[in-house]
Amino acid sequence: MISARPPQVVDFSIFTNGLSDGDFHRLGRLVYDYCGIKLPPHKKSMLEARLRRRLRSLGIKSFEEYCAYLFSHDGMQAELVSLIDVVTTNKTDFFREPAHFDFLTLRALPQLLNTFGSGVERPLQVWSAGCSSGEEPYTLAMVLSEFARNEANFRFSILATDISTKVLEQARLGIYAAEKVVPVPEALKKRYLLKSRDTDKPKVRVAPEVRSLVSFKRLNFMDERFEAPPAVDIIFCRNVIIYFDRPTQQSLLERLCSHLDAGRFIFMGHSETLHGMNLPLVQVSPSVYRKK
Repeated sequence: MISARPPQVVDFSIFTNGLSDGDFHRLGRLVYDYCGIKLPPHKKSMLEARLRRRLRSLGIKSFEEYCAYLFSHDGMQAELVSLIDVVTTNKTDFFREPAHFDFLTLRALPQLLNTFGSGVERPLQVWSAGCSSGEEPYTLAMVLSEFARNEANFRFSILATDISTKVLEQARLGIYAAEKVVPVPEALKKRYLLKSRDTDKPKVRVAPEVRSLVSFKRLNFMDERFEAPPAVDIIFCRNVIIYFDRPTQQSLLERLCSHLDAGRFIFMGHSETLHGMNLPLVQVSPSVYRKK
């Protein structure tokens, strides 16, 4: 088994050269081929800044040396996942785009229950695709738990996936700074969140019964086969496709739709548009679609 390169003591006063255009293009091509994320030229300074922290942790003194290591056989096996962690942007919040959760509770869940028996005849299947550090799937778990309080025998499961191992580790813990849960309604805070006793650095943890409702798994959208449920009722894939070019967006959404049963729902980010794409979807609300 190949282990990660051990840290070394390095004099970083000589760490002055920036990321060359050639190395930036090599890294960009590798990232695009592996996970479909485009790194246009204006992202070069962002990548350079993030990689500097990674180089320090590895004890590598230049971008040239890092690329030589990364593109070696050992480096490709030990470092590629860490590079993807560096590249991915993980911006999320509890109850982000709150109108989606209103639509979910007032329209989507009643329709699925009354039309297909989803949640009663069989557990409702929900997929948070691109879950980042867990705020979205835990929000879904709280909202669905509230729905279940008023609907006898209602059951559900949530699959939460992301390509970043770093954020998945954070998500599984379910621990957040107190300011992160400000958007959570007070009644849900009392019911589903636990406060820490540290008043200097106040934190909250998602209650165990909520954490148990979410299964986290690493998933690369560019893998040939998705290890996801074949018949999903609801997919949340919000603010994910903005990082892909148009052909990759089309291909990804076709694959997501193949996991969505007819009459079921997919929620996209408000900044994302499916206009002009040939997909088996009909829009039913802003950035909410139902499969035909």
